Amino acid sequence: MGSHTVKALFLDRDGIVNVDHGYVGRYEDFEYVDGIFSLITRFENAGYKIIIVTNQSGIARGLYSEDDFKALMSAVQQDFYQAGIGEVSVYFCPHHPEHGIGTYKKQCVCRKPNPGMLIQAAEDHSISLPLSIMIGDSWRDIQAGQEVNLSHCYYVSSKAPPPNAELENVTQVTSLNDIPVPSSV
Repeated sequence: MGSHTVKALFLDRDGIVNVDHGYVGRYEDFEYVDGIFSLITRFENAGYKIIIVTNQSGIARGLYSEDDFKALMSAVQQDFYQAGIGEVSVYFCPHHPEHGIGTYKKQCVCRKPNPGMLIQAAEDHSISLPLSIMIGDSWRDIQAGQEVNLSHCYYVSSKAPPPNAELENVTQVTSLNDIPVPSSV
């Protein structure tokens, strides 16, 4: 395994990239969160690889298919290209331990708070997890980032972190526009 030197910005999807309307599986229901394009552009310019890591229990529940999800994210990538943003990698977990249907019903390593998607992305893209950052609106996102020792996690929420939550290297913000871009080294 070669040395991992790439910095990544890991983004949750629902609530961070798009407004969380609950189980968004179609492009016509996809509404971008205010500030997401400028945020991605700023991090990309600072040398970060942009990666979306998203639990998609809507697939597990049979509300939409993996193909529907991929078609949606392909349309989103086109919007990113139009905004001058490069390739954004997408990792998703289609499983749910209780509500999954058929093969989708399982305990897996990829469903956040498990860090499976981050570990897979790090292998695929030679990412240094300790140099990388997570932005999420659920404490599960933060836990996944903490599990692999990311340098920082941004918790975008007006809700307090859960009791007994580990708050080291976590900053709570209420808007994407409050997230500073680390200075490039």
